[in-house]
Amino acid sequence: MGLRVVVGVKWVPNTQAVRIDPKTGTLIRQGVPSIINPHDLAAVELALQLRDRYGGEVVAVSMAPPPAVQGLEHLIGMGVDYAYLFSDRAFAGADTLATSYVLAAGIRRVEEERGRVDLAVFGQETIDSSTAHIGAQVASWLGWPYIYYVRRAELAGDELRVERVIEGYVEEYLLPLPAVVSVAAKAFKPRDVTLRGKLRAKREKPIKVLSNKDLGLDPRCVGLKGSPTIVAKVTYLPEVPRRKEVYKPKTPREGARWLLRKLLEDEETRKVIVKSLWGGGSG
Repeated sequence: MGLRVVVGVKWVPNTQAVRIDPKTGTLIRQGVPSIINPHDLAAVELALQLRDRYGGEVVAVSMAPPPAVQGLEHLIGMGVDYAYLFSDRAFAGADTLATSYVLAAGIRRVEEERGRVDLAVFGQETIDSSTAHIGAQVASWLGWPYIYYVRRAELAGDELRVERVIEGYVEEYLLPLPAVVSVAAKAFKPRDVTLRGKLRAKREKPIKVLSNKDLGLDPRCVGLKGSPTIVAKVTYLPEVPRRKEVYKPKTPREGARWLLRKLLEDEETRKVIVKSLWGGGSG
């Protein structure tokens, strides 16, 4: 029978182009280039490895605006079998609680349409918010066991044996299925997109887009209305002026001396350096 693995991914703004709406405190996505969250690609790779080893299928799910179809096509190109995009204006402005609520409902929808889901896999965190909440919150909505920082996983009968490293210790757990795991950042190197996969994404169109009308969720529990997190204030800091000097030393020693001279030109920096050299003395 194999495993049916759902992998959650986020369509995130490129971090170099993130802008915040000062009135709502939410991300401005319009006109901003987006990418699949890099940490989620490690989760995709784990899901694909489990599928390749034990059989079954990998289904990607995402709550995002319509352009996120591009990201899901990329995942199909990597080898993901099917994808669901949950997209609706009602979902806009969601915090992690409202997002996890939609994703959990989406996983239940996958079960209704494609059969039992054995495992849900998420990345460690996202580059646009780094909350690392989604895996645990989805598990809570579903009532499934959950483990974090996973770097290895394999079937052990009807359970999943996982390994993680936390605070220098290696821990091993047996999780009854179905379960939810979050993959440690960079634990798995994502495979490349193949030409066959790209063609399949275009020809077969294995991506289903569902709105809130399809999911039937209470509008008060999704999007901005269903988000208890409040951004009270957004403050924009002025750009720090840079001298942008370029120096090409002939030797590392010469470069170090030049850099130290430059640092000592600033009075406050000079005080910090002198204080550190003299063990807290005034110099």
